[in-house]
Parts: sequence; C-alpha cells; structure tokens
Amino acid sequence: MASAHWASLLCILLSGLAALGFPRNPVRLLEKRSLPAVVNGIEIYSTKINCKVTSRFAHNVVTTRAVNRADTAKEVSFDVELPKTAFITNFTLTIDGVTYPGQIKEKEVAKKQYEKAVSQGKTAGLVKASGRKLEKFTVSVNVAAGSKVTFELTYEELLKRHKGKYEMYIKVKPKQLVKHFEIDAHIFEPQGISVLDAEASFITNDLLGSALTKSFSGKKGHVSFKPSLDQQRTCPTCNDSLLDGDFTITYDVNRESPANIQIVNGYFVHFFAPQGLPVVPKNIVFVIDVSGSMAGRKLEQTKDALLKILDDMREEDYLNFILFSSGVTIWKDHLVQATPENLQEARKFVKSIRDQGMTNINDGLLRGISMLNTAWEEHQVPERSTSIVIMLTDGDANTGESRPEKIQENVRNAIGGRFPLYNLGFGHNLNYNFLEKMALENNGLARRIYEDSDANLQLQGFYEEVANPLLTSVEVAYPNNAILDLTQNSYKHFYDGSEIVVAGRLADEDMNSFKADVKGHGALNDLTFTEEVDLKETEAALKEQEYIFGNFIERLWAYLTIEQLLEKRKNARGEEKDNLTAQALNMSLKYHFVTPLTSMVVTKPEDNEEQTAIADKPGEGQAEATAVNPTLAFLNSYQPPQKPPYYVDGDPHFIIQVPEKDDAICFNIDEEPGTVLRLIQDPVTGLTVNGQIIGDKQTSQDSSPGKTYFGKLGIASTHLDLRIEVTTEKISLWNEVGRSTFSWHDTVTVTQAGLSMTINKKKNMVVSFGDGVTFVVVLHPVWKKHPLHQDFLGFYVVDSHRMSAWTHGLLGQFFHPFDFEVSDIHPGSDPTKPDATMVVKNHRLRVTRGFQKDYMKDVSNGTQVACWFVHNNGQGLIDGTHTDYVISSLF
Repeated sequence: MASAHWASLLCILLSGLAALGFPRNPVRLLEKRSLPAVVNGIEIYSTKINCKVTSRFAHNVVTTRAVNRADTAKEVSFDVELPKTAFITNFTLTIDGVTYPGQIKEKEVAKKQYEKAVSQGKTAGLVKASGRKLEKFTVSVNVAAGSKVTFELTYEELLKRHKGKYEMYIKVKPKQLVKHFEIDAHIFEPQGISVLDAEASFITNDLLGSALTKSFSGKKGHVSFKPSLDQQRTCPTCNDSLLDGDFTITYDVNRESPANIQIVNGYFVHFFAPQGLPVVPKNIVFVIDVSGSMAGRKLEQTKDALLKILDDMREEDYLNFILFSSGVTIWKDHLVQATPENLQEARKFVKSIRDQGMTNINDGLLRGISMLNTAWEEHQVPERSTSIVIMLTDGDANTGESRPEKIQENVRNAIGGRFPLYNLGFGHNLNYNFLEKMALENNGLARRIYEDSDANLQLQGFYEEVANPLLTSVEVAYPNNAILDLTQNSYKHFYDGSEIVVAGRLADEDMNSFKADVKGHGALNDLTFTEEVDLKETEAALKEQEYIFGNFIERLWAYLTIEQLLEKRKNARGEEKDNLTAQALNMSLKYHFVTPLTSMVVTKPEDNEEQTAIADKPGEGQAEATAVNPTLAFLNSYQPPQKPPYYVDGDPHFIIQVPEKDDAICFNIDEEPGTVLRLIQDPVTGLTVNGQIIGDKQTSQDSSPGKTYFGKLGIASTHLDLRIEVTTEKISLWNEVGRSTFSWHDTVTVTQAGLSMTINKKKNMVVSFGDGVTFVVVLHPVWKKHPLHQDFLGFYVVDSHRMSAWTHGLLGQFFHPFDFEVSDIHPGSDPTKPDATMVVKNHRLRVTRGFQKDYMKDVSNGTQVACWFVHNNGQGLIDGTHTDYVISSLF
C-alpha cells in the first residue's frame, strides 16, 4: 500500500515537472546526455588538435578517431580547414591498425595519375578548396562494420606578426558531439612571452569558465580547450554541437632588444622588430576603380573604408585620390598635406564619388605614380618621407592599354623601384594573378578583398598594416663568407606591428660568434642595430628546452626559402623561372611540404582495391570552393606482387620466384669485398643495376672469411642520362642539372620525366622508371658497435614487365619465363634440409631445400621464403659462370 502511495506521488511529481518543461523520464535524459553522438552509424569518439609553436614556427597535428557502429560498411569523412599560409607535411590513414602513409610527389606526376583516373571514370569527390583565410582538406573512406579508423594530418607554418601579435587560427567544426575533443597548444619563445590570449566565436560563458584554460610564464605558454560532451551541446537535450566557428590564439613576445637570433644545428633565424621609433611620414596615393562594375555595395563599402582611413591619417602625411573608369579623375593636381582642413575636404570628395564607365587601370596607375615622382623630385614632400601606392579594382582592364604584360611593363618602368605598389582585388571577377605579379615586382603585395558585409573592414585592416612605417630601405647584413643560403634580407619598409624574419645556414658551425647589422632610414636619422651572437651559448640555451621539436630552425628556413622562391617565380621567365621552380620543387620534396609544385598522395583501401587520394595546394588566384577544383581524386594504383619476383639480400642470397611453379630458386655469389657484380642490364630500355660487395669488419683475432653483402648499388639510365648511387649512408642522384645528395635520415620524393624516387627514412628507397619498372632498395642498419657486422643493402625487383627480352645480368636473365623440374627428393647432410635433383637450362644439378628471408616489408625480422638452393655460385642455373658478371666499376 505504501509503495503504491509513493508511486502515485512520483507520477504527480513528474507530471508537475513536465508542466514546467522538464522531461517525464529523467533517467532516459541522463542516459541520452551521457552517450556520444552516432550519426549515420559513425561515432567520432576523439578529435585532438595538437599545436607546438617554437620561435613562431608552428607544428600542428590534427587527429580524428572514429568507429563504425552500424552493421554494414559506412563512409567516414575527415575535413580539416587549415591556414592558407601553412604547408601540409603529412597525412596518414589507419584502419584497424593498418596505416596508409602519405607521400609528397611532384604535381605533374600526380596530375598524370589524375588524368588517368578521369579516363577510367574514377574521380570520386575528394576536393581541396580555398576560402578567405583557410584551405580545406577533405578525405573519405569506406569502413567495415565495427572497424575503427584514424585520420592524422600534419601541417606547419611560420606565424607572421600583424598589428603587434602572432595569430594561430584554428577552424573548429566537428559536425557531431565528440566524446574526447581537445585543442592543446604549447608555445615556447626564447625571448619570453609578453601576452597570450585565446578566444572562439562559438564560446559561451560556461565554456569560457571551465573548458578553456590559458596561461603563460617566462618563455612558455599553454592553451587548452577541452569541452565535455554536455558542454558541446547546443541545448541540454540536443545532440547538435555548438562547436562551429573560429578558435584563435594570439600572443606576442618580450622585446628588450629589437633583434633576436637563434641557432640550432648550424641553421639560424634572425627576428627583427624595433619598438618606440617615430613613424616615418608617408606620401600615399589611393588609385580607385569607379567603373560601372563597382556600383552598389562595393563602391559604398569602399567609400566607407576611405572615410575611416582619413580619420587615421597623421598630419605629417601627404595624400591624393586618383579615380579611374573610362578615363582618369583626380582630387588635386598634386599631393596635399593631411591637415584637418584638407582632410575635411577629402571627406567631401570621397562622399561624392560615383560609378561610371569602363576600367582603365593603366592610366589610373601611371597618373598616381607620376604624381608621387613629381612630389619627390620637386621637394613637395619631406625629405625623410616614404611613398606608397594603393590600388583597388574589381575587374580587368577593358579600355585604354588593356594588355596585362604591357601594363606591368609601364608600371615597373614608372616606379623604377622607388616605392611599393599594393594591389587590392575586390571579389573574384578579376585577374588576381596579374595584380599579384605587378605588386610583387614593385616591392609590394596583393590582397583579395572578399565581397561580404565586412569588405570595408577588410580594406581598413589592410591600410592599418601599412599605415605606420618605422624604417625604410632596411638591409640585414652578416659577415662576409659566414652565412650561406640566406633568405630575403632587404625590405623597402618595416611597418609598426610587423616583424622582419631572416634565416640562413652557417658556413662554419665551429665559429664562436658573429655580428649581424640591420640598417635602415628612420624618421629622424639613419639607424644601425647591431646584434652580437655567441654561437655556442645560443645553441646550448635552445637545445636544453623540452619544447624544441628537432630541426625546427632548419624547417623554418626551408619554409621561408620555399615561400620566397615561389613568389620570385611568379614574375620570372625562361631559364630563371625553370631554376626557381627546380629549387622550390627540390626543397618541397626534401622537406615534405605540399606546395603549389607538389601533391600529397595517399593510398587507401576502397572496395577491396587500393586507391589513391591526391591533395594539391591551390593558389589565391584559383577559384573558390564554390567552383569545385578537381585537384583531388581517388584512382587505381599499381599493385606490386605480394612476393617480389627477384631479389638479392643478405650474404648475398639471390632469390628467383617462379610463379608458374609456385616455388623459388636461390643461390649465393661468393666473391671478395670490393667486387662489383652486374645485376641487371637492358640494352633496349637503357637500364643497368650493379652492386659492390662489402665484408664484415676485420678483426685481428679471426682470420677466417666472414660474410659478404651488398654495400653499394649503382642504378643508371642511358635514356634519361642519370645515375643513382646508393650506399648505406646516402643516396646520390646525378642528372643533366647536376648532383643531388640525400641522407637515409630523409623522407623525400624526387621526380622528373620518366623517374620517381622515394626515400622512406631509415627503411627503403623505391625507384620507378615510368610505368612498368620498379626497384626497391632496403637498408639494413646494424648496431654501430657490433664487433663484426656492418650496415648493408638489399635489392628487390617488384615490377619488370616493361623491360625487354634482351635483359640480362645475375637477376635480369630471370625476367623471362623459364622452367625447371625437381625429382629424387631425399634426406641430405642436414636432416631439416632435403636434397634433390633439378633439371634446368639443360643442366642436371644437385639442389638443397632451404629457407631465405624477404625483408622488403619487415626489415627487422623478414619473412621466410622456401627455395631450392643451387650450389657453387649458381653454376648451371646462371648463364656462363659467375665471374662473367664481374665488372670493373659501379657505372
């Protein structure tokens, strides 16, 4: 009776709570709130964005883990939006413990693969597109029921200083509730951190108080954002995530000195950002497009921005407005000082601007440039002032001189290197590449203004970046012959709130110190900032810090060098452009950066086949995400056989797979260390492979002959005029351009017409000559202090179907079909290894059953391969005798 009474009371209580908006079943609510979201059978149970910033260089790893909770296979997508200024360095896909790593390849190679995919109709929707600040990386894969998948994307960038702060921009959009969601950022700055903040467009007070933490002390800073499942919900009973927007980390460093130089492993970076200097007066001409296409909101936003800019002008500045449409209209016939009276008059002029006519970019720019030149020549402006042209247009030239190359030439000749030109492109209905080239060759830059409600703020923001020049004609100088491979070290202007970054390589890592001078013209006088650097002290101080990630300064130098080579390339022609392209491409491949010259290629499983995803880096001049850019596609890739048909590894053991027999034959070659053997020679394709034998280390106690291995390989192509020398320490490539040398510590892909060469760090090297010839060289590292053995190489032929019938050599002669018969199998001297009689090539041979190792996939343990061993250096199996294959040199 009592229990019925309490049940009745509970029903009344729940009904009352329901009337107030609470759910009738709180237990079910608690269950619902504690469970992660499963969308279309897929649960994303972990997303972690790990950021490590050392001396402005950011290394970011985005890891997402998901599981298929459905009872059928489902597609899982991985979307990451990363900054345009970043370079992707790696992507891996792991399904049920099997990892599919990414490879960086030359874009032209990937393009050919893509075109092949198009011809086969295999262009699945994998797209990498560009937005305002971000580029989108997208990949999807089918995952079996109950299977788990992990996506991991790594990218790096040098954080640039704008308006006094470094900004790290992270797009957060998981699309569903995630059980473990975390942004974890660690910052290490040797100069010390002066301010650190983090904010997000989607953060509520609840998240601000408990999920977001930020702290800094001395040289270290930390930001963590770790919302619980309930904190991610848009409402207490919702399964929608409120994590959708921008997460931004900003910071700055202490500046007790205007400069800071850091050195690690022979590479240095020099940061320069002086404080407290008076602003250099500027002479600025605004060249504004007022053609008919600017009508409406674009022109109103432009006028609004100009009015705000006039409010920020300093009285020491001089200015003028040039309007261009079919013709040219000027506000004043010369520059005028920014006095309150003149600024008031300028506001009236701006408010009166109307759209009309066509687009005469050439005449508008030349008129503005001429005005600045005249003001300078006739001393109408202060001697210690600097000049700037800012041009805004929303379209292409269509009247007057309309040829882009001719306009570029006219502007270049008119400016003569005296001041910078900044081009602002409004919207996408224009030739952005033309604007960028013209700006870059005149010491400026181009910026796209997006057609949006904040276009006026974009215009103002750009002006603020260049509003306060502190130095002009800045030169960063180092001792002669002390520095190699220096990045850009001269700048037309240094603007307040920015930073000059120069990196390079020390010519002599053993020198004790060097001096760096930064010279520039200030508002009042010429200035020289000198920084004395104690190399040992500086490097030791950096190396002891736990935040340092490896060779970060070398990678920072590579990032900056590639970025600047690509900019120079935009205006180069002919041989100069080819050289710049080659340099940027080689560095992109060496340092594993996805740049406009390279693509990331990832092989992934799809419907019991392996397919390949290709990711490019789009430029600002390309179409936006709304115009789908088919630069990523899934496509079939060549599948090497499960067992390599022909290889030589170990002491040296030659293994010949005979698929028709489902069996293998093996033999050894016993020769003295230093002997060079011909492995492959094809007079038709022009390919040869030779190997040099090495022995065990010599010991005084043991005079017996030791084991021998291959320690050096030479791969050559007469048709491509190239040679590849592989040793246990390095890989050298000679072609018509010259010699390139790589270490086994590199992960790099080198491509040229007819060749692809990939080095997988400390593991192997894959060399392909077109479609149909692929070799793999395996590195066997041995403990350095081993008393006998030393590092050696294995050589595997995984594809030879394009080699000719005339191919010969110790391995090459077996590329053609041959037959053998085994009989009379009987116990041998070793009970575990029976002997038999083999008839092959009209010879009757005694052979022994044994096992060798295939190390192509597992270099540590190898895979057992059963084979019939032919004695006496393969006599009777190989054509002639083994000494016929001894040659004098590797090439």
